[in-house]
Parts: sequence; structure tokens; C-alpha cells
Amino acid sequence: MKHTSPSRRVVVTGSECTGKTALTERLAEYFDCPSSPEGARLYVEQHNRPLTVDDVHPIASLQAELEDAAIRKARGLVIHDTDLVSTLVYARHYYGTSPAWIVRAASERAADLYLLCDIDLPWVSDGFQRDSGAAEQRREIHEKFVEAMTGSGLHWTLIQGSGDKRLEQAVRIIEAVA
Repeated sequence: MKHTSPSRRVVVTGSECTGKTALTERLAEYFDCPSSPEGARLYVEQHNRPLTVDDVHPIASLQAELEDAAIRKARGLVIHDTDLVSTLVYARHYYGTSPAWIVRAASERAADLYLLCDIDLPWVSDGFQRDSGAAEQRREIHEKFVEAMTGSGLHWTLIQGSGDKRLEQAVRIIEAVA
């Protein structure tokens, strides 16, 4: 089931250190539209400790609240820095869990388009990552994002390159689905 917002929703998603936040901010500026931040990042910054399985529910709730706040401001387009699909990928990967309410909500809130950021950018630690940046680990998580989106039938495309190249590719894709 697709979301019921009249605005088009685009989610910038992918594993850690793939430029999601920077791309989200640049797209929101380019299209002059609202955006929502990544709930998991805000949660980690607020709690400043390693995450546990008990954090999955509050992270998912915060993510949905942040998305809804941006949707309420939208006039046709909204960009999200991740969504509940990301929460599920990480919950499954780290804790082996897929809470039923999050699976349902992720399906019900599915966006119009997902931009999956490739792992072609260098790893830059910001102190909040759960992963180490090892190449094999990055590939494994990236593949889990591909599997999650493909398995859920989501409309997604891979975004590659850095800086302006990445932005231009994302803009072309968003404009093509307009």
C-alpha cells in the first residue's frame, strides 16, 4: 500500500557514509521543498551510547514523526533522509528482528521513489556509525538495502558518483518521475 500524502515523496537511502544527508539537503535546496532528517542519527546523538534492540521501536517512531512533519509542510515534493525501510534493514542486520508494526508501517508509508546511494564514496567516520567501514561490511549492508527494496517492490534507482555528479543524477531521476 502506498502513502496517502498528495505530495510526491522521495527517500534518499543506503548504508552508512554514503552521502545521504548531504544529498538530501542539496535536493531539498534545489527543489525548494521540505525534507526530513534521519531519525536514527538524531536518536544516537541524543543518547550517545551504543544502540540495542530496545532502541528499534523508538527510532522507528521518531523516523515516522520526522517524515510526517516534513510531509505537512510539502507543497508537491518532500525529500526524506532515510525512512522505515532503513530501520528494518538495520534491525534485521544487527538484531535479527523485523517488528511487525514497522514492517506494516514501512509498506503503508512507501515513498514514490527511493534513491539508493552507492558505496562508491570513501568512508568518513563521524563518530556515530555502527559499522567499521570495512569494504566487505559496506557491500553486505548495501546488498541488504537492494534486497529490501527489490523484495518490497519499491521504485528505486542507484545513485553513484560524488558531489555535483551525484546531485545531477538524482535531479534527473526525480524530474523524470514528475
